[in-house]
Amino acid sequence: MTITIWHNPRCSKSRRALEILNDHGLRPRIVEYLKTPPQPAELRDVLRRLDMGPRDLMRTREAPWRDLGLDEADLSDDALIRAMHEHPVLIERPVVLAGARAVLGRPPERVLDLVGDQPPAR
Repeated sequence: MTITIWHNPRCSKSRRALEILNDHGLRPRIVEYLKTPPQPAELRDVLRRLDMGPRDLMRTREAPWRDLGLDEADLSDDALIRAMHEHPVLIERPVVLAGARAVLGRPPERVLDLVGDQPPAR
């Protein structure tokens, strides 16, 4: 099974989640989502896998959140998803994908939900 992490190397939580995966002998495909933002269709799929709405995956303290008025309750999911695609800094991190499952690595130890009972590599 391929594991993918939407990673920001400047984020300590993202680095820790990657470290946990590596400690378990997993070598995920790393997507630096700030450089390669996910397409809207991919965001919709990941939100479905996370069982979250767009607002649940958004960083509300980032400047684009305020500048674009994304706190308005009447904004559609499509508008929020489009904003995440156009301003990937709004996407909470890290997101880890494995098969049909996904987790938001906050806290980073949540990635263990995807690893299961697999012990750390020695």
